Formats: sequence, C-alpha cells, structure tokens
Amino acid sequence: MNFVLTTILTVQMLAAITMVGLILVQHGKGADMGAAFGSGGSGSLFGASGSANFLSRTTAVTATIFFVATLALAYFGNLRPTTSTSVLESAAVAPAATVSAATPPAPTASGAGQIPAK
Repeated sequence: MNFVLTTILTVQMLAAITMVGLILVQHGKGADMGAAFGSGGSGSLFGASGSANFLSRTTAVTATIFFVATLALAYFGNLRPTTSTSVLESAAVAPAATVSAATPPAPTASGAGQIPAK
C-alpha cells in the first residue's frame, strides 16, 4: 500500500511540474493579435497557430492526470483506520509528584507578611 501511495504522489508531482511548464510556455490572448499584424512572435516552433492546439491539448491531458492523482490520494488517505478521535485522548498522563520521607518539610516563618502593631 505504501508503494502505491508513493507512486501516485510521484505522478501527481510530475504532472504538476509539467503543467506549470506548459502553462508558462503558452502565449496569452494578446500575443495572437500582435502576430496578425506582422509581429516577430509568429515565428515559433509550431508555426503561428500550431502551438495553441498542441500545448492546450497537452495541458488538458496533464491537468486530467493531476486531478485523477489528487482524487486517488484523497481516497487512499481516507481508508486508514482511526484509533482515537482526539490527540488529547492519546496523550500520556504525567505521574503525580511524590514527596519522599527523607526530606523534611520547609520551615514556615511565623508572623511573616503581617504588619507590626504600634
């Protein structure tokens, strides 16, 4: 079970990193307008509009993998049995302090804290 959780967590992390990279590589909506008027942005690896389809589809697949991995981690996380309902219930109780017979009681000062009469 631990191997499955580690594998799913690894897939989720790789999907998240890939998705961030794909989103950062994509052009915004304003970049297409500049390419239409002869801007230098149209000369890309996929052509003027070829990158939009490839990158958007790859981002959608990566996002689907990320969400499926997230749901699987949430499902497997709720399968663990709970033994107690509170952290305080499982806390160790400290033993009470014991007074040993070898130590004498502390001396008390008679009249301490009283105001002398005049």
